[in-house]
Amino acid sequence: MTRIVLADDHQMFRQALRAMLEKEPGMKVVAEASSGDELLEIANTQPIDVVCIDIGMPGMNGIEATRRLLAIRPNIKVIGLSAFSDRQFVLDLLNAGATGYVTKAEAGDELLRAIQTVKLGRTYLCPDVAATVTNALLDNTPRDATAPRITARERQVLQLIAEGYTSTRIADRLHLAPSTVEVHRRNIMRKLDLHSVAELTKYAIRSGLTSVST
Repeated sequence: MTRIVLADDHQMFRQALRAMLEKEPGMKVVAEASSGDELLEIANTQPIDVVCIDIGMPGMNGIEATRRLLAIRPNIKVIGLSAFSDRQFVLDLLNAGATGYVTKAEAGDELLRAIQTVKLGRTYLCPDVAATVTNALLDNTPRDATAPRITARERQVLQLIAEGYTSTRIADRLHLAPSTVEVHRRNIMRKLDLHSVAELTKYAIRSGLTSVST
């Protein structure tokens, strides 16, 4: 029996996935999580084989949650499940330890294939994502060389800014000094050429870093 956890902050989407997966012989959704913190709590209390995780969850995003999950439970297989196929998010999630990535638009047979594949110890990328990653490897245009790149820590800070956290609360959550958070905020604005919290929030939503709605 493949024991699966669905980590996504949209309850209706989780319910639809559960209904689909539990029709498959040998698959059972043992728990659902609406945040990264909740996922880690579940991982500490019961056996899990596969986690299907959204990147843009509130608080701890899917990339950081994957990194922390695999630090304590390295045998779990993680599949990214997101509305976005942005190559940087895909690469960041894979670098965090995930072995699969499926866009929500393809979360039917592709997700079933992904679960079956990662259980065998292989990596699975759905066609949309595989094409994105392939194009990234082949694309050597100057645009890529000069595109703004923010670090993993800056992405964490950006997500929390977009979700309304103050610098002090971000510092507490990420175990940083408030002055360090302010440095990250200035660096993000400079790199992305954005000049207000509203602009940062819109960028974070467009990029799939957060599911906060406008």
